[in-house]
Amino acid sequence: MRAALLHAVGDDKLDIRDDFTLTPVGPTDVRVKVKATGVCHSDLSVLTGVLPMPLPVIPGHEGAGEVVEVGDHVTTVKPGDHVIINWTPACGACPNCLVGQPFLCMTYVMESFTLARFRYGGESPAFGMAGCGTWAEEIVVPWQGAIKVDPEVPYEIAALIGCGITTGVGAAVNTAKVRPGSTVAVVGCGGVGLSVIQGARVSGATTILAVDPLESKHALAKKVGATHACTPDKLMEVIGSLTGGRGFDYGFEAVGKSASIMSAWQATRRGGDVIVVGAGAMDDLVPLSAFSLLFEGKNLLSSLYGGSDVRRDFAFFAELWKAGKLDLESMISSRIKLADLNDAVAALRSGEVLRQIVIFD
Repeated sequence: MRAALLHAVGDDKLDIRDDFTLTPVGPTDVRVKVKATGVCHSDLSVLTGVLPMPLPVIPGHEGAGEVVEVGDHVTTVKPGDHVIINWTPACGACPNCLVGQPFLCMTYVMESFTLARFRYGGESPAFGMAGCGTWAEEIVVPWQGAIKVDPEVPYEIAALIGCGITTGVGAAVNTAKVRPGSTVAVVGCGGVGLSVIQGARVSGATTILAVDPLESKHALAKKVGATHACTPDKLMEVIGSLTGGRGFDYGFEAVGKSASIMSAWQATRRGGDVIVVGAGAMDDLVPLSAFSLLFEGKNLLSSLYGGSDVRRDFAFFAELWKAGKLDLESMISSRIKLADLNDAVAALRSGEVLRQIVIFD
């Protein structure tokens, strides 16, 4: 089996090899033949160590494929079903699951640091990113990590729903609960930021500002729903022209940097909601004063995986796409092969590409 392996943080190249095997499918596991997987900024964060993972690791978490084998106790899917990979499977029994926050479940996240489901070079163990490792031809995940999807949804579209769309659209729909007629600023126009923009549009926001230093991204941001766009250095000027200096009802941060969190904070009106969506580093501290936190009356919210229950939301977002409410095709920069992953990672580092999708034969 082919896969791309990261041996150590900071390696220049992934080790793309064809001698991988999988551990046997357990009674509650599902084996999936990966058909499409995204090259996401979170994958790059694993390569650089911003998101810590056990090593060696096969990156990839945004994927979709076909079920080829299920454990004896699995009843939710069967061989032949099309599924989206859920990189935060919910156990259903922990305190977070019981209070309706399955996206905060840590049961399988913690297991992914000790359970190596891949072998290479004989018996050398390898881990999968977030327990997945979708930069491989096949993976084994808990049954909660394989969510059935309508087979009419193409695999590359289903893969996007598996992370970027759910994270971004969910941030607007589930976490912020953007109200019709409201104003929204989105800092960062990568795949997640564009998904936030689409979620705000679907929710009925009338003014949606896209903020990104690369002007080349502004046209696509407007195509998928932004009404205005600017670079960060023009933000204060645009706040004045669009809101009379008051600020936006919602400010979304979709980069994962303290500086962009502060930009979202500054863009948001007193009493508005600031939503942190980007995955940042543990040592990148946000310089907010205690005075501002209280007297500006803003609500600082985090949105992990779009605050989603994927059992509900994967199908919901797929239906939005089928109804023409979400433009996911425009968010795919290119379709590539596994052998091209090193070039794809280099392009991702440059910031010029949006979402590349690996298509498996």
